[in-house]
Amino acid sequence: MRKSLRWLLSLVLLIGTLGISGASAGAATAAKPESTDIKDRILAIAGMSFIEEKPDGYRYFVLNYTQPVDHRHPSKGTFKQRITLLHKATDRPTVFYTSGYSVSTNPTRSEPTKIVDGNQVSMEYRFFTPSRPEPADWSKLDIWQAASDQHRVFKALKKVYGKNWLATGGSKGGMTATYFRRFYPHDMDGTVAYVAPNDVDNREDSAYDRFFSKVSTQECRTALDAVQREALVRRGEMTDRYRKWADENHTTFKTVGSLDKAYESVVLDLVWAFWQYSSEKDCADVPKPTASTDALYAFVDKISGFSFYTDQGLEPYTPYYYQAGTELGAPTVEYPHLKGLLRYPGYFTPRAYVPRDIPMKWKNGAMRDVDRWVRHRSEQMLFVYGQNDPWGAEPFRLGKGSDDSYVFTAPGANHGAKIDGLTADQKAKATAEVLEWAGVAPAAVERGGAAPKPLAKSDAKLDRQSNVRDLRP
Repeated sequence: MRKSLRWLLSLVLLIGTLGISGASAGAATAAKPESTDIKDRILAIAGMSFIEEKPDGYRYFVLNYTQPVDHRHPSKGTFKQRITLLHKATDRPTVFYTSGYSVSTNPTRSEPTKIVDGNQVSMEYRFFTPSRPEPADWSKLDIWQAASDQHRVFKALKKVYGKNWLATGGSKGGMTATYFRRFYPHDMDGTVAYVAPNDVDNREDSAYDRFFSKVSTQECRTALDAVQREALVRRGEMTDRYRKWADENHTTFKTVGSLDKAYESVVLDLVWAFWQYSSEKDCADVPKPTASTDALYAFVDKISGFSFYTDQGLEPYTPYYYQAGTELGAPTVEYPHLKGLLRYPGYFTPRAYVPRDIPMKWKNGAMRDVDRWVRHRSEQMLFVYGQNDPWGAEPFRLGKGSDDSYVFTAPGANHGAKIDGLTADQKAKATAEVLEWAGVAPAAVERGGAAPKPLAKSDAKLDRQSNVRDLRP
């Protein structure tokens, strides 16, 4: 018996010794503890690289993420896609913002981000510089490839930001958020798409003509048409000024073909541009047809912008016009009041604004497919439009099969329409839905006992509005 106990004690001591030595050896070879700093956690993600952090009272990072040029064939080359990250906390929801164009590297906060008091990831759309593969195979610029970019960014960052995610964007960014949801319907917990055009049939654009025949007052519409017509009547005087400006600023017109074609494009933009970014109160500023040529020139430049249709102005938007001419579609408007004054009828199309060495081929059915999905299969989606915004003439609509989704229109609003500009009941409903989708609705709001409102306090720096006036969607 004593012998057995001695044997058992020896065995216990041996096991203890091995355990201690094993632990010591393990400790000696253990991996370095994982960093809790958000920058380190983000940069630990495969394919993520650091550009800069902008210290401004909050954590804000500019990053690159390596993406396949072709998501169907990932082995056939990669490119670096620029993204930004406004960090709040990993236990807060995250808003995935897209403009559909280049990404700003200055920190700003979208309306849904403010509502849910969350993090914000912003992604540059593929082929907008510097997020462009080299060499650029333009056939790989389409809505599915772009949605797949967004899907990969989401999967990579979801490991760090594990709470609910919402997608949002305005204009082409709203279109982008919608296409992302169509192709990857289970990634996001909700989508808020602002002023997103929905050109289902690119051959049928009468909705835009109806819009321009009814917007605002007859007096304002007549005044704008008269100025647009007068700008073409005085084409010679106006183009003399335009040419002088172009020479002084060393601008060229190779893509559109001539300064005269650029001038006609600028003038055709005038009425559309006015309603996109102005309001009814600005009708008082429309000059009379008898105004001086200098006054007329200044007004056209203020509203349309003579710089845009130069090579230098168009170049950053080549990816947009490529997509408009291959998948998205573009509005065609009738101008009966300009009869006899247009030198290039039928020219005002996306193909005219893309360099000729980039091939373009129209793909039928892309927008119809998205429209059908939104009408009959969308869930937790909110579309916000402006009553006086021409881009809303062909909106997304809901149908049988869509669930917990909404289309609201802000009275009198233009292309900058927001939830905050909706009628009181729609504003409350939209805010409550966004909070619920993000998983942060206060209990009192869920019970209907309190009015829903943004959870984040206003911040003059983060909530500043862009001064860019972009006539594209």
